[in-house]
Amino acid sequence: ARHGFGKGEYRYFAYPLPDVVQALRTALYPPLACIANQWSDRLGLSDIWPENHAALIDRCHAFGQPRPTPLLLRYRAGDYNCLHQDLYGPIHFPLQAVVMLSPDDNYTGGALTLVENRPRMQSRVEVVPIRQGQIAIIPVRDKPRMASTGWSKSAMRHGVSTVLSGERQTLGIIFHDAS
Repeated sequence: ARHGFGKGEYRYFAYPLPDVVQALRTALYPPLACIANQWSDRLGLSDIWPENHAALIDRCHAFGQPRPTPLLLRYRAGDYNCLHQDLYGPIHFPLQAVVMLSPDDNYTGGALTLVENRPRMQSRVEVVPIRQGQIAIIPVRDKPRMASTGWSKSAMRHGVSTVLSGERQTLGIIFHDAS
């Protein structure tokens, strides 16, 4: 709240990451790297994402981004998360994972919300239904979108709508490290 990002509890992990968090980060990364490389190709970017997560972390550290970014997020009634992008430095992998930890009947409100800022068009909002134990893969900053002249870039932001009752907990897995 003091930074204006919303209201809730954010707890970042330190290295070494808990085994389950490291295992998820390592296992989810390779198929997402394939998607990220397709996105880079479609957008005409020179980003070539390495095939394994350790190589991405080595790249982050070489660019002065040594701090891990996975975190636990807890929201209680009245809490929310403003629309944002999880960049953390010059190297930012284009996809991240959100793992729902809260039981489905433990809270109301608190929807994971994505906003796509489409060039020369109105913004588009998506609410991502996610239940306990499910993982949502969302864009970090930009995603490709087919336009009349070919692929173009759409800026994306995400947040969490106000929790109306109960408690919402998630694990955020951002694959790049922070500066």
